[in-house]
Amino acid sequence: MGLFSGKKGVIMGLANGHSIAASVAKVLTDEGAELAFNHLPDTDDRGKMERRVRKVTDPLGAKLVMPCDVQSDEDIKSFFGAVKEQFGTIDFLVHSIAFAKSEDIKEGTISASRDGFRLAMDISAYSMIAVTREAAEIMNDGGSCVAMTYLGGERVVAGYNLMGVCKAALESVCKYLAYDLGARNIRVNAVSAGPIRTLAASAIGDFQDMLSLYRQNSPLCRNISREEVANSTAYLLSDLSSGVTGEIHHVDGGYHTMAGPGRGE
Repeated sequence: MGLFSGKKGVIMGLANGHSIAASVAKVLTDEGAELAFNHLPDTDDRGKMERRVRKVTDPLGAKLVMPCDVQSDEDIKSFFGAVKEQFGTIDFLVHSIAFAKSEDIKEGTISASRDGFRLAMDISAYSMIAVTREAAEIMNDGGSCVAMTYLGGERVVAGYNLMGVCKAALESVCKYLAYDLGARNIRVNAVSAGPIRTLAASAIGDFQDMLSLYRQNSPLCRNISREEVANSTAYLLSDLSSGVTGEIHHVDGGYHTMAGPGRGE
């Protein structure tokens, strides 16, 4: 039997096969989990958003794939209503959602617009509150919620700009949700991954330099893989981490521990 045999859960924010969420889904499925996914609502009849997600989820035998815009409370309620109808109860939630307009992150944070700030915070941070609230209503005792974050939420990372501010908010949200839900034996943690080539990463300036910096300066002297992030996420979602909540779990080869240059190349 797999680690997640008999377990059911939701993964939100999977964009394509290169997403960290896609690797998480693969690990969980391989370990026996049954999964539900959302996708961004399509704006026309071409169904581009749904097709992109189903290309990943259909081979995994996803039990539910449906649109959900996390800026809409009605969409979120409808989505989790469908999850309840499909599963009855769930055991875990993965939040892998972040967005900011390119014009608001290409320049320094001081240049971010007020509307851009609201949008980025709503999607990247408040959505964790909104979806966890609904998920918790159908979550079994001992359930687990995990969000995806990055070191730019703890320290200044050149080029990460407004998204770093959003990740700082997201990490704080996770800690407060951990407190709110702890009495119900539901845990909330975040995984802080090192740089990985994803759709979201393409918006970060000098991403190639970031990969090189991690490779040169992390204690493990290399970049990490999607699979390594997925495995750590699975740990936090599983009963193996039953005593862990409110944590920011780094999967970055130890880079976050360094205060200066490492060994170099």
